[in-house]
Formats: sequence, structure tokens, C-alpha cells
Amino acid sequence: MGKDFYKILGVSRTASDDEIKKAYRKLALKYHPDKNKSPQAEERFKEVAEAYEVLSDKKKRDIFDQYGEEGLKGGIGGGPGGSHDNNGSFTYEFHGDPRATFAQFFGTSDPFGSFFGNNLGGSNIFYQELGGDMDDPFGFGDRGMGGGFPGAFRSQSFNMHGGGSPNRKHKLQDPAIEHDLYVTLEDVYGGCQKKMKISKMVMSQDGSARKEEKILSINVKPGWKAGTKITFPKEGDQVPGKVPADIVFIIRDKPHPNFKREGSDIKYTSKITLRQALCGTVVKVPTLAGEQLTISTIGEVVKPNTVKRLQGRGLPFPKEPSRKGDLLVAFDIQFPTTLNQNAKDILADLLPLEGGS
Repeated sequence: MGKDFYKILGVSRTASDDEIKKAYRKLALKYHPDKNKSPQAEERFKEVAEAYEVLSDKKKRDIFDQYGEEGLKGGIGGGPGGSHDNNGSFTYEFHGDPRATFAQFFGTSDPFGSFFGNNLGGSNIFYQELGGDMDDPFGFGDRGMGGGFPGAFRSQSFNMHGGGSPNRKHKLQDPAIEHDLYVTLEDVYGGCQKKMKISKMVMSQDGSARKEEKILSINVKPGWKAGTKITFPKEGDQVPGKVPADIVFIIRDKPHPNFKREGSDIKYTSKITLRQALCGTVVKVPTLAGEQLTISTIGEVVKPNTVKRLQGRGLPFPKEPSRKGDLLVAFDIQFPTTLNQNAKDILADLLPLEGGS
């Protein structure tokens, strides 16, 4: 029996969009693994992310209401939905990254500073990702960094606290403030620059504290892998008797509609019918460069484990960006759900009883 996404979010089947958003917000914050260390938290965090992605999308929700999870993921219904192959059948697959869903819902990162922060000291750094070139990047008046800027701006906060006993000879440093920075495969393919605005407290010469705003530029190099860390030393809050914390950005891959990353290779899965697998077909394959290539399987039988390799069409190698990985083309063979007796008789006469040619 499939999952009941309404039950997972704790809402009725007639819940409004606002009710679904409120339910996801509450549960995502409750079960986020960075906050909730219970054994089941990570799995619950993933479940509520998938439930939200389905129920917040009208087309996916309609399919789920009619056919349930099995129909949603198994291609039943053929009606409107998340995506369709060339034959018009509906398909859906959760991308499997609940942190990406969380980041897209709340902004560019986890908002634990604003939801779970306290006044015990330590670094409390606010940031924004700038969506383009700004003539006056600091011209925000008295709105404050936590007010939720419109347009391309997202405002969240970090709140990390140091520990340990005081050391009279050496200043303690707060733990590094880490922030997941989601980038697209296109960003990784060609490289890009991300600009992050931070607002932190600095100490004046007279000992008073004031707010200072600063833009940090992150040059994402072609081919960078997920998990790559970019450190800005001592950019955290200035606190008397402590060394400001480092700010660390961690590169994360955004889920892509066409490709899955496998190191420097990328993988594309083409959906074909059983007839096309047996008799051959011509498949169109997109690339990160924006081109569209064609692969012919005419004259061969495509098996479920068949993979075509297009050399040099993947991502750049991080240490040698002039070289690129490959584009792997896999095949998802769509078997018919029913066959009439006449079709069965024809296949029985044509197909061998045992494997082989």
C-alpha cells in the first residue's frame, strides 16, 4: 500500500494550499536532522518533503488523489502531471533531496538562526544571496536584515555558539558558520559567481558595537563537486575576548530535471517503449551546453541495462577543466500494461522461448 501524503503532513484531503504550506513548515522545522537528533528524524524529514512536493503541485496532487502513490509513480492515469514522455504517459519521481526542498521553501539555507536562536552570545550572522548586479547593494534603509526582502533577495540567519572553558592566553574562536550553497549543473558546467550579502556585528575603537554589511563573492569553478567548501576567515560577529568565526559555504547540487550527476559524468535516462527497444528508434538527448544530440538504436536490441556513452559531454574535471566527463544515456523501457490475445499469439510465434538471437 502506498504512502498517504495527507496523513504524513497531518492535513485533510480538502486542505488548502496555505494549510499544506503551514503543515510542511511546522514538520520540516521539527524533523530537520540538524536540529532533531532522534533516529527517525531524517526519514520523517524526507517523507514530509516528498509529501509537500506532491500536494503543493496541483497536477501531481490531482493524480495522487485519483490513483494514489502507486499511480503517481507508476505512470497510471496518463493525465496531467509532473512530466510526460514522448508517448504522453505520466511519470513522477521524488528527487530524493529533502534539504533542497527545505532550502527552496525557506530561502537559500536553513533558517535555524531565526527560529532557534537565543541570546547566549556567539555568532549571529545574517546573509542574503544577491540575484544580480546591484548599484546600491547596501541601500536597505531601516528595514533590517531579518525582514524578508522582496524579489531576488532571501534573508536568513546563522546562529552558532562556541563552547569550552575560557583560555586566558589565547582567544577562543566560535565554531565555523556553515551554509549550504545550492548550484545548478549548468553553474558547475561553466562556472559562475555567487554574491552573498552578510550583516554582522563589529566592535568600534571606543568599544561600542555596530552593524556592518558586506558582500562576499564566491567564484564557483567549473567542475566543482558537491561538498566543496569555500571559507571566509574571521567574517563572523566580533565579540570581546573571542576570535570571529569563519564563514564556510558548502557547494550542494540542485536537483536537475534531466540529469543526475555521477562524479564528472552526468546521466540522462530516456524513456522508450518496448517496441522501440526491440525494433530500434532514434532518441533525442539534451546536453548541458544547450545542444540536442541524437542516438540511433536501429539494428540493435536495447536491454534494461544498456548505456550509451557520449564522451566529453559531461562536467569539467575540477583539477583539469579543459577535459570533461561523459554523458551517459540509460534507457527506461516502458512495458505495456495490457495485451490482447491476438498480440500475445503474434508475440508467441515471433519471440524465442529461450534467450539468444
